[in-house]
Amino acid sequence: MSNSDPQDEAIQLTSRQTSWLLVSVLVVAWCGIAYELIIAAVSSYLLGNSVAQFSITIGLFMFSMGIGSYLTKFIHTNLVVRFVQIEIAVAFVGGICAAILFFVFPYYALYKPTMYSLILVIGTLVGLEIPILTRILTQSKSISESIAHVLSLDYIGALIGSVSFPLLLLPSLGLFRSSFAIGLLNIMVAGLAIIVLRKPYPNLTYYAIPVLLTILMLIGGLVFTSAISKYAEGQLFADEMLYREQTPYQRIVVTKHPRNGEIRLYLDGHLQFAGSDEHRYHESLVHPAMSCASTPRKVLVLGGGDGLAIREILKHISVESIDLVDIDLRMTELGKTFSPVRRLNEDSLLNPKVKLFHEDAFNFVLNAYRTIQESNSPLYDCILIDLPDPHSEVLNKLYTREFYELIARILSPNGAICTQSASPIITREAFWSIHRTIDAAGFQVLPYRTYLNSFGEWGFNLAVKKGREFEFADIKLPPIALRYLTDEVFQTSQQFALDDGPLDVPINTLFDPKLYMIYEAGLQR
Repeated sequence: MSNSDPQDEAIQLTSRQTSWLLVSVLVVAWCGIAYELIIAAVSSYLLGNSVAQFSITIGLFMFSMGIGSYLTKFIHTNLVVRFVQIEIAVAFVGGICAAILFFVFPYYALYKPTMYSLILVIGTLVGLEIPILTRILTQSKSISESIAHVLSLDYIGALIGSVSFPLLLLPSLGLFRSSFAIGLLNIMVAGLAIIVLRKPYPNLTYYAIPVLLTILMLIGGLVFTSAISKYAEGQLFADEMLYREQTPYQRIVVTKHPRNGEIRLYLDGHLQFAGSDEHRYHESLVHPAMSCASTPRKVLVLGGGDGLAIREILKHISVESIDLVDIDLRMTELGKTFSPVRRLNEDSLLNPKVKLFHEDAFNFVLNAYRTIQESNSPLYDCILIDLPDPHSEVLNKLYTREFYELIARILSPNGAICTQSASPIITREAFWSIHRTIDAAGFQVLPYRTYLNSFGEWGFNLAVKKGREFEFADIKLPPIALRYLTDEVFQTSQQFALDDGPLDVPINTLFDPKLYMIYEAGLQR
């Protein structure tokens, strides 16, 4: 099979063919940025630290695009044929990139080399596309006109790709289907090139079979995405998966142990609770703070969409209303409708005292402060912060001095707050950074911890406003039925050893966000 066509550069394209090539510029630019975002999103999900993953992916992708652009200088003839070959290659590799990364992740040492290789290969192929399309278009238009059209459409395609990925592709298709769908879009460009340009370039028909096979592979991927993703994600979780969903905000997975039936909830790959010992965590989070508050009537919970903290709060008969703020509607729907979680939370989210708010916790607290200022509405007597660990810059803002200062403004004078604060053993620096940050926001703070089989040592910070006449030593738990916590256990939980005690670590602020980097450094160690 020969691809040589000595008349390649002399062929004049029709206006219809030229228009189609310009549309192709838009599509391939869209696909290129989408592959980049898919790889970065998968790596953020699997490795955490989204800033690092997106920065590395973008930087390496741009570098490899430069390599691809440079390599076009060695392509002198058969430009249209080369373009079709490139589209087949990028559709194949890009279409399966998400699946490859998930399958490789259990072999952790191979993950980053595979990730970097995929970025380099896809980036180089994407870097070849635009220069070749520009040179093809110069056969019918002037160089200046071709460059103007190609670059403008390239930028528009990149905009469409970058906006559609978080707003449309990820929430509606998920990572696997998005990868297959974008690959299908790429291969359709190659297939249409064969159809539209077959008369001036008859050699293109030789590539009909590779295009067809790639289309069938990608359609198969779309059809069997559930089975593929279930198998790939099953490599990450040892237990049977009962529920999995990609929401606009996170990946929710619920698993069940095949022997003892234990339920576990994961958000973006991070364990949130295990059914066998979640009572230890939630009793430790809720009851000391409720005991510090003077007759708590109005309670605010930030995070905790599973309803387990609410279950504990409802044991206090003084409580009249509970506002639960969880940005993800699907998380609270899971807590209200998914029977394994409902059994654990004892239908707490269906209690008439509970009001749900689905918005960003920072914005909710800010708006609550403004509302209290304007309407003189009652302050919260107890505020419980049950948010995920600060493993990203998005979550970092919910552990800042500015955030805790806002919390102080909506807390009653005799109220109390408590926040989960990650592990004082594994992420010791992060734990004490949270402690120091709360102190800097105007609170007196009591650090304590508990032991969970599923997590190991886990830390909390309990706080009341400075100036309040209150001694943490006076805390007495309420006379209600608990499974784990007692006054003696709580007193013991306040003891820290030399190797996990206080450290001189930075205070975390909105304008100098250090916590999530400190947290990631602890996990890496």
